[in-house]
Amino acid sequence: MVLTLEQQVGALFMLHAPVEALSLTTLELVRDRYVGGVFFAGRSLAGVGAIARLVASYRLAARTPGSLFFATDQEGGYVQVLRGAGFSDLPSAVSQARCGGSLLANATIWGRELYHAGINVNLAPVADLVDTIPAADNAPIGYFDRHYGQTPASVIAGAGAFAAGMQTAGVIPTLKHFPGLGRVAANTDKATNVVDNYTSVNDVSIKVFTDLISYLSPQQPAPWVMMSTAIYPNLDPINPAAFSPAAIGILRDAGFNGVVITDDLSKAKQVSRYSLSERAVKAISAGVDIMLFSATAKDVPAAMAAVLAKAKTDPTFAARVAESAHRVTRAQAALSLA
Repeated sequence: MVLTLEQQVGALFMLHAPVEALSLTTLELVRDRYVGGVFFAGRSLAGVGAIARLVASYRLAARTPGSLFFATDQEGGYVQVLRGAGFSDLPSAVSQARCGGSLLANATIWGRELYHAGINVNLAPVADLVDTIPAADNAPIGYFDRHYGQTPASVIAGAGAFAAGMQTAGVIPTLKHFPGLGRVAANTDKATNVVDNYTSVNDVSIKVFTDLISYLSPQQPAPWVMMSTAIYPNLDPINPAAFSPAAIGILRDAGFNGVVITDDLSKAKQVSRYSLSERAVKAISAGVDIMLFSATAKDVPAAMAAVLAKAKTDPTFAARVAESAHRVTRAQAALSLA
């Protein structure tokens, strides 16, 4: 199926939807602007059935060629959006890492719970290596026990088992937050000028991600990678990783041909100096496939319009949009056939 430019642009956006009730704003954008993904945000105790009904409402409105993406954050511990009847209470990543060989089986159960609720993308597991500062001093990851230990081997074992369990259940896992948020003190959601002065091109933090990709890539559904919005001066002294061709290029050079998604671009303080339109254009230009607006869908139509306008006047940018749209719709089609 040949997509119009408007359809290509819409496919590259994943928008916030409250988990408690239907969002008419997001529903209209799914229907009228071909938005490719919905992210359920907040906290719910309503159980599998209630989430499945929400999913069905958006799915009926969708005008994508393949399956609409329905995503959430179901890591465990402090970060678990969906609870209630049919959903397990997931332990933190630190606790999961102690499960040893049972983690794969547990994660498969957790993935099936998501699958039955209609969720086909889990923005987990965390693959960040916390190894240069005490875990408690690492605000986004270590402080909340979101890490699978503090060695490359423990992160690969834990995140790998969690991701493989999701895949077995038919849910896309997302390795985050490349090139890693385990070496920063501040949280990109709540602070500006979050910088990692340690990580370099051949760093072990990056190797954790590439090793996980190699381990998971033969399986379906194929994993995604989420880009951090921190700045890594040894990779790119100016741009946050989600806006950095150099940072994304490391993934592609390592052979990763799957979907690359940003961390939140809607309310994250780290990207607040850019307008929403600038965030969208910069991310696509750098090589991102899906832009995540997980905190709000407000003003996203303006960002979509800016991407569309640039694609109409800039052939290089239009080719970038087409490349990502192809990658995204290929992933949607794979879900449709599963």
